[in-house]
Amino acid sequence: MNIACLGWGSLVWNPRDLRIQRTWFNDGPFAPIEFSRRSDNGRITLVLDPNAEPVRLLWARMIGSDLDAAILDLAKRENIKGGDPKSKIGFWQTGKPAPTNIPGLATWASANGLDAVIWTALSPQYIKDGENKPTKERPSVDWVVQYLESCTGPTRDIAEQYIRCAPPQIDTEYRRRIERELGWVYRPC
Repeated sequence: MNIACLGWGSLVWNPRDLRIQRTWFNDGPFAPIEFSRRSDNGRITLVLDPNAEPVRLLWARMIGSDLDAAILDLAKRENIKGGDPKSKIGFWQTGKPAPTNIPGLATWASANGLDAVIWTALSPQYIKDGENKPTKERPSVDWVVQYLESCTGPTRDIAEQYIRCAPPQIDTEYRRRIERELGWVYRPC
């Protein structure tokens, strides 16, 4: 089974131990991606966001042909713990309909000789002012920019690195605003 992994964020510049072939290709399918998740370490990260405009994703071939093993490998790389890793790792196989948020996936995969595709399936989330628990809502671009401006020390450093290192083809509304207001433009990592 030929398996690919889709990427759009830190997975591309820092795959760590993810068992992929060396090259990330920049001609993946289109999907709605945005900087709309505040992660545990304070970064604002790219996630599938149904309210975002579609951008072209990157992809790499997985080493190995076992879909379940590939899913667990990606879950490990993304530090997804407990429960069912498949709940936060998206996957598609030949013969299945394309997922709603990646409508051209089946056609794209077929054109690239792929039998299965996996990706990180985290959703937007942030912590509203005055609350302690994350909400599964999309933060506004104003909130994201204000939050990033307020970061200091190591949190600011990793937040800035994530924004700057995101592949340049992931050109989103939030990214353009962050670049304009904070000057955090792309820099190869």
